[in-house]
Amino acid sequence: MKRRLTPGRLLAWTALIAFLVVTILPFYWMVRTALTPAADLYTDSAGLVPQHPTMINFWRVLGLVDDRTAREAGGSGAKINFLRYTMNSLIYCGLIATVQTFCCAMAGYAFARLRFPGRDLVFGAVVAALMVPPIFTLLPNFALVRQFDAIDTYAGMVAPSLLMTPFAVFFLRQFFLSVPREVEEAAVIDGASRWGIFWRVIVPMSRGPLITIALTTSVWAWKDYLWPLLVGRGEDNRVLTVALGVFLQQSPNTQPDWTGLMAGSTLSVLPVLLLLIFLGKRLVQSLNFTGIK
Repeated sequence: MKRRLTPGRLLAWTALIAFLVVTILPFYWMVRTALTPAADLYTDSAGLVPQHPTMINFWRVLGLVDDRTAREAGGSGAKINFLRYTMNSLIYCGLIATVQTFCCAMAGYAFARLRFPGRDLVFGAVVAALMVPPIFTLLPNFALVRQFDAIDTYAGMVAPSLLMTPFAVFFLRQFFLSVPREVEEAAVIDGASRWGIFWRVIVPMSRGPLITIALTTSVWAWKDYLWPLLVGRGEDNRVLTVALGVFLQQSPNTQPDWTGLMAGSTLSVLPVLLLLIFLGKRLVQSLNFTGIK
């Protein structure tokens, strides 16, 4: 049956298209600038497609051309050890996403099902922490990490975000409350322990919410800049976002290397894009499995 194009439907589609354009345009312009020669950056800034597209900005950022070629292409000779910094970001992102999702799942299940003194009070404190801006905890966390002599270590970088976030605990608790108690009671009759119920029954039924938390945590950790900049100062622990900032600082004082920076930024988006594609598909499958509408 063909649907009529009513004014309300037309307005909704117009708003949706406008939202998509506003969302995608910055990413498109980043890729366009990365493909633009440095000499054409200001003279060829009006068109949607660069007149002389080139991959030289990617090659010189990755260090695949010599310094003379890089400077002739408009660069400063600066380059990014992309493989090394990407690995650092993967370690930083993977540790936080894996451990935090697991710990938040245990905390959310405890608040949803276990009975212990002060449970509601502790949960209220966790929810109240949602109203605390992260910038307020930056200096106390830095002082604590420095006191433990964990500056420029992976332990110091992941410590403040490793165990939990209030939103993840709240989100998972609300889902666990919707799980029928009859499922757990049946597991108890079969002789399952509380840990067995959580690990063998609740976790498989919660793949959708768990993947959602893991995905959002991964994206947040991948784009995190300020905390890794303060703690991960050395090259051994420097993440990709900080490396891009260092690359920009190595540009000439007269003019920043925007084409090189956009090329590096485009490369840094690719791992997150692949993660979104992979986990997005798994998320849809998990939601279908759990029956969430």
